[in-house]
Amino acid sequence: QVQVVESGGGLVQPGGSLRLSCAASGTIFSINAMGWYRQAPGKQRELVAAITSNGNRNYAESVKGRFTISRDDAKKAVFLQMMSLKPEDTAVYYCNTEIMTYGGMKYINHWGQGTQVTVSS
Repeated sequence: QVQVVESGGGLVQPGGSLRLSCAASGTIFSINAMGWYRQAPGKQRELVAAITSNGNRNYAESVKGRFTISRDDAKKAVFLQMMSLKPEDTAVYYCNTEIMTYGGMKYINHWGQGTQVTVSS
């Protein structure tokens, strides 16, 4: 009923930029918080950035000042602008959205399939 699809990953040199996009589709009544997580090989998945329905943003300390999260509610989308990328930003990036479907009683977390970001020279 609900699909969450990321795009925009790829290979970039250190100091470069990438913009990730995530779009939700299906029988969506409302979207609450939206966020980006990442998981590097051998490490746990961690929160990168999140944005609430009223626009409050939260960032991991490691990305503050370099990454910017934004959302477009009309498009049911969330974006992550990543600048000054470092090799340690290399990971699979996952989109997470809290979605209430039509007829639903609560918000449920939905994950995308992930998109690979590799920062290397």
